[in-house]
Amino acid sequence: MPTTTRVFNFSAGPAVLPVPVLEQAQRDLVALPGVGMSVMEISHRSKVFEDLLAGAIAALRDLAGVPPNYRILFLQGGASLQFTMVPMNLLKTGTTADYVDTGTWAVKAIEEARRVGTVNVTGSTKADRYNRIPTQAELHLTPGASFAHITSNNTIEGTEWKAFPDVGTVPLVADASSDILSGPIDVSRFGLIYAGAQKNLGPSGVTLVIVREDLLERSDKNLPTMLSYKVQAENNSLYNTPNTFGVYIFGLVMQWLKSLGGLAAVARLNQHKAALLYSEIDRTGFYRGTAQAESRSLMNITFRLPSEELEKTFDRQASAAGFDGLKGHRSVGGLRASIYNAFPEEGVAGLVDFMREFERTHG
Repeated sequence: MPTTTRVFNFSAGPAVLPVPVLEQAQRDLVALPGVGMSVMEISHRSKVFEDLLAGAIAALRDLAGVPPNYRILFLQGGASLQFTMVPMNLLKTGTTADYVDTGTWAVKAIEEARRVGTVNVTGSTKADRYNRIPTQAELHLTPGASFAHITSNNTIEGTEWKAFPDVGTVPLVADASSDILSGPIDVSRFGLIYAGAQKNLGPSGVTLVIVREDLLERSDKNLPTMLSYKVQAENNSLYNTPNTFGVYIFGLVMQWLKSLGGLAAVARLNQHKAALLYSEIDRTGFYRGTAQAESRSLMNITFRLPSEELEKTFDRQASAAGFDGLKGHRSVGGLRASIYNAFPEEGVAGLVDFMREFERTHG
């Protein structure tokens, strides 16, 4: 018989969702209260959905302090499509875009941007196997660049920016897919922030874009309609049929984050969870963290064991014990515990207990 008991889901994405959100969605799945049909059945042109969309936008503005001169868009295609949309919309003819290379997803963003125009890789930690974030002094920024792009958290390598780079008056663009809303953020520091929803915001299929209004004017009128930020903003993300269910879940997640006490409280919870796990990794040397301490991610904790064979055994036994999704990305191997906002502290504590017992029997 298939299990109906929830395991601890350490997957990097699609990732764990808050149980109260899942329970609310379950209650509303067949029929939204007072509507008589599922959120998956209502028209995206209906007042019901317009209210859901407006509520999700308002909740995000309040939660993250999004200034009024920024537009909030719900798009599709994941962060991977944003790798193309960002330069298509923001990279002005005859100029350069600066990109900081901090790992696999940054490389993919760079590759797509080069299909559109001129890219300057302004800093890279590839030589260090992406085990850290570059310092400000290591960045060689282009005067008058159209924008500067960073990946705020590197899901595969387990690193994150602790302080965002100073790029002067150049618009700073961030792929924040794996750490968005994991703590307070000064949106005004950025020209554009984008994130796939499936880690901290909701289900897969929704992409959040927060863009400063003046940058919308860079969207050339000859761009394909669906790839124009300006068109999407003018139509309030309703140029075509959006992911209605995803937007609905997004709104519920925003309310759940508010119920925790806001992003400052969320940050404290995330710091505590990560500290528990990093402390165990560092305790004896049997486990080895792959990221340098000053660059360690709070969302994706990557570590190795003394051998690949032991790592396979660890993953297999952990999965059998109810700790799922700990196998590292295929490109780097090792182990990875993704502990996004919705991941419960008791799951981290349980993993720490498992790690101690595994070391006792295999160390």
